[in-house]
Amino acid sequence: MQDGVKENFPVGSHVRVKESVIIYHHPEHRKEAFDIKGMEGEVIAVIKEWQSRPVSANYPVYVKFDKKFRAHLQESEIELV
Repeated sequence: MQDGVKENFPVGSHVRVKESVIIYHHPEHRKEAFDIKGMEGEVIAVIKEWQSRPVSANYPVYVKFDKKFRAHLQESEIELV
């Protein structure tokens, strides 16, 4: 599965959140429920290793939305733009 994620969403891809995803760590909405559906960002990593060992991350796609906000997402929650 991890290799498919890397092929579908290579580092540098521009993506949009297509599903409703509630987060609590947005810099402007700390400790409040905030839906990031519709936000666009850039894939900065696909997590498949940790300390040189393979892992099966639940949220393998790491997306940068702006300078201060980044999030780990599932492949099913995003789409290429």
